[in-house]
Amino acid sequence: MKKILSLFLLLTSFLPLLGQNSYSILPKPVRLEAKPGVFILGAKPIIAVASTDPALRRMAESLAGQIGLVSGRDTKVFAGNFRVKDGINFVVSKDIKLGEEGYFLEVSPKRIVITAENPKGFFYGLQTLKQLMPAAIFGSSKADNVTWTVPCCYIEDQPRYAYRGLMLDVARHYYPVSFIKKYIDLLALHKMNTFHWHLTDDQGWRIEIKKYPKLTEVGSKRKETMLGHYNDHKYDAKPYGGFYTQEEIKEVIKYAQERFVTVVPEIEMPGHALAALAAYPQYGNNPDKIYQVATTWGVHENVFAPREETFRFLEDILTEVIDLFPSPYIHIGGDECPKIQWQESRFCQDLIKKEGLKDEHELQSYFIRRIDKFITAKGRKMIGWDEILEGGISPNATIMSWRGTQGGIDAVKQNHDAIMTPTQFCYLDHYQTDPKTQPIAIGGFLPLDKTYSYDPTPEGFNAQEAKHILGVQGNVWTEYMPTAEYVEYMTYPRGIALAEVGWTPKNLKNFDDFKQRLEVHKQRLDYLNVNYFGAPINNKFTYRWPLKK
Repeated sequence: MKKILSLFLLLTSFLPLLGQNSYSILPKPVRLEAKPGVFILGAKPIIAVASTDPALRRMAESLAGQIGLVSGRDTKVFAGNFRVKDGINFVVSKDIKLGEEGYFLEVSPKRIVITAENPKGFFYGLQTLKQLMPAAIFGSSKADNVTWTVPCCYIEDQPRYAYRGLMLDVARHYYPVSFIKKYIDLLALHKMNTFHWHLTDDQGWRIEIKKYPKLTEVGSKRKETMLGHYNDHKYDAKPYGGFYTQEEIKEVIKYAQERFVTVVPEIEMPGHALAALAAYPQYGNNPDKIYQVATTWGVHENVFAPREETFRFLEDILTEVIDLFPSPYIHIGGDECPKIQWQESRFCQDLIKKEGLKDEHELQSYFIRRIDKFITAKGRKMIGWDEILEGGISPNATIMSWRGTQGGIDAVKQNHDAIMTPTQFCYLDHYQTDPKTQPIAIGGFLPLDKTYSYDPTPEGFNAQEAKHILGVQGNVWTEYMPTAEYVEYMTYPRGIALAEVGWTPKNLKNFDDFKQRLEVHKQRLDYLNVNYFGAPINNKFTYRWPLKK
């Protein structure tokens, strides 16, 4: 019997060598030291939490529940400042190395210890621990014939950037709350901490505003949707709509908070306003015009008029938004605002003269400054797309640089913060392989390796300038993504590449190594039923448009 046991222990000590990559962690940790041997999950695992913090207790209970579900082992959580043998330990530390989101993870044959300063660090340490376990840990039912071991190692880890996000456009297509939660789950799994929720646009208004009910009664519905590519000029002749109630939004925010994800709302202005103007035409440049929620994609000329009553309208909306969202940031769009209606408006031309403005670009800056002042007075920070640089940057604005990197560079040179999301690296609505083999997308070409190659900090920045680059974000615009499955198809695995861009130091990144880890990671995504590009379940779904021939 002793010989059999010794043989078993010998074999399990070599388990890390049997897999393609036993340390297939995404994003890649800052430091990982492989150790010999494995930790074997016992028949009755224990999770010891050396803290009274309810967030840590909740995490431990969640982990215990998942272990119990997939392994059938009765897993218990205990509070106490001790390190249990044969168990998983949460240890609080004030080590200066850790920072707000950092953690240490030590796996030995005797025990597993996660050390962090606060709950965020423990949460990210747990994501790493689960990725060291068999992929079945991500399942939704008991897994048979699984050897529940964890390869021994020592990990020190913390993120490169403070802001690591993904945006989802729900204005062009609406997705149920259940999918929004799944989107947040996948964000958190890959150690991203920001969900940018694009809630309004020309094609739909998706957030309930109690003071202005027509925004959803009228603005959330369009009479039809484009079929095929924009240039096909075909429509489905089917009414389309949907919006999130304030109670649903609170539910999503709470869900995200439990996963240490900040939800940043975006309310578009002064352009991309057609859905709002369909509901309240008096805030447009032609109050007598009958506006309709847009049925075509692209940029529309109908924009908000910079009148006092318009500012009161937008401030009322932002007040409700700020009351709902605890995010330090409020995104106000500011992109793609045509100026033709302002050029043709006597009121706007008189306002330009009155305020001593040079042109309509400076009028947009005047508009954004008014909104910035209001948001700042509410104790929040304003984010805008890089067009808000035109005509002069608003005093407290953070720039989201999408038209390349120059917007971020210009913002930093003016001592402003920037979030980098350039189209050529971060727009996940672009084709990821040969368009002839893919469902229709907006255009462009962004393969996985190019996304992975991105470095958010521009060359030539000194240390002080580099601090203004808050981080990186991937953008998922959904004109051509009518279903949640297609969103997943376009987002992953490129979103995982961006997660590593945001977390892992530049000198540790290697695309070949990333691909090897990703192949193992795909097994986890399969358990999570993610329809990533190349997933086995791709063929289960019918996309709105057939593949191009």
